[in-house]
Amino acid sequence: MSELTEVPDIKKKVLATGIRVGTQVKTKFMKPFITKASPEGLYMLDLDITLERIKTAAKFINRLGTNNLIVCSARQYAETPVEKFCEMLDSKKLLRRFMPGTLTNPSLPYYIEPKVVLISDPQVDEQAIIEATNAGIPIIGIANTDNITSNLDVIIPANNRGRKALATVYWLLVRQILIERGELKEDEAMRYEIDDFETKVTEEEIE
Repeated sequence: MSELTEVPDIKKKVLATGIRVGTQVKTKFMKPFITKASPEGLYMLDLDITLERIKTAAKFINRLGTNNLIVCSARQYAETPVEKFCEMLDSKKLLRRFMPGTLTNPSLPYYIEPKVVLISDPQVDEQAIIEATNAGIPIIGIANTDNITSNLDVIIPANNRGRKALATVYWLLVRQILIERGELKEDEAMRYEIDDFETKVTEEEIE
């Protein structure tokens, strides 16, 4: 298969990753992004909107600069995707617990002043959202069907619970940012695959 076939295949490539599989709950905020419910009663997200929103987020991030972006996630499965994203784009990461005052208290040693914040889950990363909102920093958030998104400036509707799905969202975002910058062609394959962005789980964790 030639690399030129990659563009129409992006949709096919990501469909199998569970990126659009939501939960059994839908909030009024996420209603516009939901297409239907699966036979198992899970709400499904509209992949076309997800891909559009990734483009919007990429433009937004590029405008402010990836070096002015901080990526926060307290979700375990987001660790590898976030690390890979930050490594490729020279962004700052804040994993696990978000320390209170990080964005609002200049007297703290770990205080930072990013121009944009990216979070993996509005529920898990609530502290980051509260502080970014108070500091007037725009927030891009990956949101599932059951999330409350009232404080997000850009919503990327996607499954933010699954390992593969989270890897896919961050992979798509890096790819789009590089395309926007002119560092990657639309029909070019990226150096890393979705698998490289995925958090690996050890045997102990499965048990």
